[in-house]
Amino acid sequence: MKQGFIIPVYRHAATAGPLAEKLASGGLPVILIDDGNDGEGRACLENRAAKAPGLVLVRLEKNRGKGAAMAKGFEKASELGLTHVLQIDADGQHDITRVDFFLKEAEKQPDRVICGLPVFDESAPGIRLGGRKIANFWAAVVTLSNELPDVLCGFRVYPVEESLRITRDPFTDKRMGIDSELLVRLYWNRVFPVFHPVKISYPSDGISNYRYFWDNLHIAWVYVRLFFGMLLRLPRLLVIRYERRKES
Repeated sequence: MKQGFIIPVYRHAATAGPLAEKLASGGLPVILIDDGNDGEGRACLENRAAKAPGLVLVRLEKNRGKGAAMAKGFEKASELGLTHVLQIDADGQHDITRVDFFLKEAEKQPDRVICGLPVFDESAPGIRLGGRKIANFWAAVVTLSNELPDVLCGFRVYPVEESLRITRDPFTDKRMGIDSELLVRLYWNRVFPVFHPVKISYPSDGISNYRYFWDNLHIAWVYVRLFFGMLLRLPRLLVIRYERRKES
């Protein structure tokens, strides 16, 4: 097993840089994906990557969305020979004291995806929590399972090659629906999730790339596609459901 990190970055260069340096200080490679940041953000990431050993910068010339950035991250991880990557959002919301624990859990269960189960504080916007409940409900529908209690947390250890096969599919979501779609499609492919708690906080001065109306509408469309994909895979999912129930 060879582990590392991927951090998609759009409008969060100021928080992503120190985060990446701190992670790289542990000796594992950190892949920063510059998702079409402007001049100042681009320069900030380039300076960090030039000065800090272990930082690898990948650039998208135009902003293409989190899904496209993660696809690039998985490609670079594969080129570097990494087998597993911990994907962390660049906005500084995640409790990075959990990093070592998650990496060790991935070592114990390399055939699983190790997922953060959010523990929110009082800073969490109510509208975001409501949207999560809807996304989690539909994840249960399209997997015929209750094994995905949260599908939107951007703190997960992914097996690289299994994830790359999904993100190379041109129909895989290129924006905010990627967190949900990756977890669902990995489940379909028998890469099952394991959840552990991670604290999430929303800084009062933080920058959010989440557009409540348009991104919720977009994620709804992702689930429309996944629903029809579920229908096509129904016999396989019924077998998985039966086998998982026998194991438990």
